[in-house]
Amino acid sequence: MRPSGRKLDEMRAISIETGVTKHAEGSCLIRCGDTHVLCTATIEDKAPSFLKGTGLGWVTAEYGMLPRATNTRNRREAAAGKQSGRTQEIQRLIGRALRAGIDRVALGERQIVVDCDVIQADGGTRCASITGGWVALRLAVNKLLKAGVIFSDPIVDHVAAVSCGIYAGQPVLDLDYAEDSEAGTDGNFILTGRGRLIEVQMSAEGATFSREEMGKLLDLSEAGIANLVEAQKAAI
Repeated sequence: MRPSGRKLDEMRAISIETGVTKHAEGSCLIRCGDTHVLCTATIEDKAPSFLKGTGLGWVTAEYGMLPRATNTRNRREAAAGKQSGRTQEIQRLIGRALRAGIDRVALGERQIVVDCDVIQADGGTRCASITGGWVALRLAVNKLLKAGVIFSDPIVDHVAAVSCGIYAGQPVLDLDYAEDSEAGTDGNFILTGRGRLIEVQMSAEGATFSREEMGKLLDLSEAGIANLVEAQKAAI
């Protein structure tokens, strides 16, 4: 039995509310159970210096967690004077994932920055950030298309992410914190809407896993991604 009472292949309740901030070119609040992330997309008219003159666009991400997003207060990283290694790893992952769904030639020599701020955390914050970040990115690109700034849609496919793991000896979909903290095996699966793999992060947290078990987790992730893509479509 899962702590939440969910079935092994049952996702948490997903909702994506768009247009939640006034100034950002694209924004949404994604709720995956008790994990809530605010995602905003900002269009910058020039690409990073390392892409100057290439004609290629860029999508990057920043990630942060509010001090009371968790059970105890975490010190703001700005107060510490540097980002943690975890934060840097997560925001690089979000950026890589979102770029996988973009035609950078069609985007043109400009940058879109996706900010993901965790308001409340209950496991799967990086996955929620990627899924919601894509919606914010989609909305920002829609504005470029509508304004005639670009003429070809640079978004080639949906991008979404979900966690799966081995909890109490059983493969389960969409781990919350209670499961994530006790899982023998934990994985994050990032896929396109067509089911193409972008990135898989798998690790034995307390017990090794077999190839068969990994296959079961991949099957669960594909079903979960399909649900998330439908939520993305409904949101936009």
